[in-house]
Amino acid sequence: MRPSIRSRRSGRVRSRRAGGRPHLSRWRLPRWRRPVEADRGSAMIEFIGLSLVLLIPFVYLFLAVFAVQRAAFGVTQAAREAGRAYATAPNETAGLERARLAAQLAFTDQGIHTAPEIRFAPQGADCGAGNPGDGAATLEPGARFVICVRALVPLPGVGAIAGGLADVTVNGQFTVVVDAYRADRSSA
Repeated sequence: MRPSIRSRRSGRVRSRRAGGRPHLSRWRLPRWRRPVEADRGSAMIEFIGLSLVLLIPFVYLFLAVFAVQRAAFGVTQAAREAGRAYATAPNETAGLERARLAAQLAFTDQGIHTAPEIRFAPQGADCGAGNPGDGAATLEPGARFVICVRALVPLPGVGAIAGGLADVTVNGQFTVVVDAYRADRSSA
């Protein structure tokens, strides 16, 4: 026979469990201490459900941000390298070819697979405008102009669904200053 103890509050006699603790009915426990059998085993299901709902959008957001940031680095590097290649060319025709090649190499270096769009604009032009201008490039001593490089960045996975509707345009610019003490290499 099990030993029993008398409860202090109610004065009723309760039997002891095998471990020596008094047996309390599940319904006499405070609500916050009652075991809930219906919730057993659902932590794994909740973890998987929440990870699908929260983790996948975060991963996609990071991939999209990294793609745009990579393109921003690429257009900035391409504009700088194209400007330097143009300013050191022996003539304007060779300068255009060098500038395009330097911009393409900078894009390849950053992992951008689209062709760069290069424009020459007057000093102070906004490269983010629809058409910043074209034809300001010259190799006259002391000349100043801006090289604008533009690229369209497709967001990961959206191209198959939207077909280019969600592309992000990224612009880079570099102000070219032709040395004042160089010989005039302009063709005009």
